[in-house]
Amino acid sequence: MVNTVSCYVSFLNKTMKLAGLQPKEVEVAPGTIIHFWVNNNNNDDNDNNNTKKKKKKKLLPLVLIQGFGGDGILTWQFQVLALRKKYDLYIPDLLFFGGSYTSSKTKITPRLHADCFAKGLRKLGVEKCVVVGLSYGGFVGFQMAEHYPDLVDSMVVTGSVMALSESISSKALKRIGFSSWPECLMPNSVEGVKAFLDVTSYSLPWMPNFFYKHFLEALFSNNRKERVKILEALVVKDEHVTNHQFRQRIHLLWGEDDIIFNMEVANNLKERLGGKTNLQVLKKAGHLAPLERPFAFNKCLKKNAGLLGYR
Repeated sequence: MVNTVSCYVSFLNKTMKLAGLQPKEVEVAPGTIIHFWVNNNNNDDNDNNNTKKKKKKKLLPLVLIQGFGGDGILTWQFQVLALRKKYDLYIPDLLFFGGSYTSSKTKITPRLHADCFAKGLRKLGVEKCVVVGLSYGGFVGFQMAEHYPDLVDSMVVTGSVMALSESISSKALKRIGFSSWPECLMPNSVEGVKAFLDVTSYSLPWMPNFFYKHFLEALFSNNRKERVKILEALVVKDEHVTNHQFRQRIHLLWGEDDIIFNMEVANNLKERLGGKTNLQVLKKAGHLAPLERPFAFNKCLKKNAGLLGYR
């Protein structure tokens, strides 16, 4: 049987090209390639395009950073179609997702991803941007904002925290009934895929078993060893979490029914981040709010045009 999920991913990539996005591979270090999807408007071959020049003066690019699961374009497919005409979009794949990879043996952490993405964006000509991060993408976004404040103008964070400390991690795993993040986020069976989707979704619709099997084969079979290592490197000791004071404006956009990082986590994060941070809650949404409630999520992004660098 043809894998329906793989077919959909292939169809989605073709659709994105028709919608004006281009895939670009950027070498950020010897043996390390970051794959981006970017607007055609950012194509250096069109530098004489006056419309493009005017657009770049008015808008800051949006950098959409995925969570753990599919690649960047699969994660942000509904945001791309809604925002591509108003914003310059840059959508990187995490290392060992999509087209991003490295031959380096260095431990892959959110900080390493932040360094890679910042270098890649610089090579693509981005001087300042807005970062939108989902789950693992939020960890990366916070690292970018802390270590590249000249690059990151502001942030939108969904279902994430500044760093996954041991205390936050243990409470979250207890809530969702898993013993480790690889067990939850890198399932190796149909039942594991069902459990993964159940804890990340507000309301999981009925689907035939072959769909879960296709999901497992298409999204969780490749680069398993490398991805598990990324998850194992994610949790940090409580005493190693810095209390950085961000100068950027930060908008927390949360699924009300997120059980991985629930509303208590969101409120604690808002209080810790301080006065430049606001919190907006999406009802009937879980951890994967951009996929579950795309119209509501996109509406919230557009309403915060000032936060998102609209000038």
